[in-house]
Amino acid sequence: MFKGFFLTIILLLLITSFLYAQDQAPQESDQQINDFSLAGYAEKGKKAWELSGKTADIFNEVVKLKDVIGNMYGEEEDVRLTADKGDFNKADGKVRLENNVVITTSTGTKMTTDSLNWDRKNQLVTTQDKVNIQKENMTIEAYGAKGEPSLKKVALEKDVKLDILPVEKTENPAEGLKEKITVTCDGPLEIDYEKNIATFNNNVKVEKSDSTIYSDKMDVYFTRSNKEESKESSGSQVSGSLMGSKIDKIVARGNVKVVRGENISYSDEAIYSSADRKIILNGRPKLIIYSSEELGNAPFGN
Repeated sequence: MFKGFFLTIILLLLITSFLYAQDQAPQESDQQINDFSLAGYAEKGKKAWELSGKTADIFNEVVKLKDVIGNMYGEEEDVRLTADKGDFNKADGKVRLENNVVITTSTGTKMTTDSLNWDRKNQLVTTQDKVNIQKENMTIEAYGAKGEPSLKKVALEKDVKLDILPVEKTENPAEGLKEKITVTCDGPLEIDYEKNIATFNNNVKVEKSDSTIYSDKMDVYFTRSNKEESKESSGSQVSGSLMGSKIDKIVARGNVKVVRGENISYSDEAIYSSADRKIILNGRPKLIIYSSEELGNAPFGN
């Protein structure tokens, strides 16, 4: 009886192993072709998007692509997506891109990540991986992103870091940024390129060479430089909705703390203007000043 029992167990294990191996074995595609290409058209026959791959394995539900290139054609700018491989879902038209994923806009913004879900119908791209966004002298790093493929509106989920690098060589010397500015937050970070606003949320910190600003929430307003304005006026491909690369104003709200050397100020709100480089404190401001001067014999008014 025991011998039969053990034989039954061994048989079950062999069957399970065989089924698992069959499940894990790579499925053969129904068809394999080279230079695969798909395209979609808008009104009046204008091409709206296209998707191509160096090779394509065609299955019942998906098309597996290698060396993927996707293009979207808009009225103001074009968007290009590339990746080492991708899956095109036949049923809903959604695309999953993986390995060395890059989004590049014709107006100069570039985003890189390890994987990306592209919903063409709803004009939406999402990822849970680390992302890096570069534009002019700005670099943003974060984990998780959701937004339009054109990157005009993007929400970065957590562990956000924005670096604004120095720019000294400009036609207008007063316009140049002489120092690096770093903004970090727990997230999310919401970027609206059409309104020229980046909103940082939760545990926000701005680091400059002479000061550090802490707050619960912060709006950073951008403006375009003379160089960017001249590109638009000359007819170059710089959209009027493209966010500039120069900081105009910073508004910090909620538990604001400004540290300048040994001096610390507290308030409900702080507004920093890049034009005059001044900080205005609003809402129960309190200033703590540490001085090395001897104040014991200092005269006081009546």
